[in-house]
Amino acid sequence: VSGAGHHRFGYTKPEQRRWSKAHESCAGKHQSPIAISSGRAISLNIPAIEFVGYNNLLPGPITMHNNGHSVSFSIPKTDPSKGRHPYIFGGKMENEYELEGLHFHWGDKNNRGAEHVLNDVRYPMEMHIIHRNKKYKNVAEALGYSDGLTVLGFFYQVVEQESSEIGYLLRSFPLIEEYDQKATLNFTFTLNSLLGQHDRTRFYTYKGSLTTPPCSEAVTWVLFPDLLTISLTQIRRFRVVRDGGNW
Repeated sequence: VSGAGHHRFGYTKPEQRRWSKAHESCAGKHQSPIAISSGRAISLNIPAIEFVGYNNLLPGPITMHNNGHSVSFSIPKTDPSKGRHPYIFGGKMENEYELEGLHFHWGDKNNRGAEHVLNDVRYPMEMHIIHRNKKYKNVAEALGYSDGLTVLGFFYQVVEQESSEIGYLLRSFPLIEEYDQKATLNFTFTLNSLLGQHDRTRFYTYKGSLTTPPCSEAVTWVLFPDLLTISLTQIRRFRVVRDGGNW
């Protein structure tokens, strides 16, 4: 999950080593992303994760933003009397976590793009759905606490058949092909429509951080090994989005 705001930074090894000069947390002991190995994971008897409101249409207008290191979708705050945002609980979470937004990370080839590595495989794309601990007023406050955020991570594999789940979002991508462009979607969607029949009963979880500066160690990560799909034509639509040198 990316840091908030307009951070200009690079992803080369020398550039990443310089992150900690401006952001001390980037040299912390609980940094993300990591490589996940099912053979080294510890099986825990913990509750399932419960997804509340994932079948409800998200409140609009939803803003899409090419921020230079991902494409993000921001969900506006709503009057509580008009209903609650989707939220999650369970797993190792000790509170309810409310939806803040989602974004994607991808690469220029099919063997790179995802931030986490799963069983020695780096998938071509990874989606993050960001949730804030409801005891904190906003993300800025939540980043100051180790239990501030929970981020759900989903991996994509390239297949021949186009994905209807991702297809409708791609229709708006021409509006944000240039770095720092924003667009307001003229439609809304449900989170479950993005996830389809994805199996969310199995997951890996660990305590980590934002994956980009300021690298705040405030994230409980939940990574799902069941794969989502995207076609080669569709992932090429992501790859034409210009990044300003940050992907």
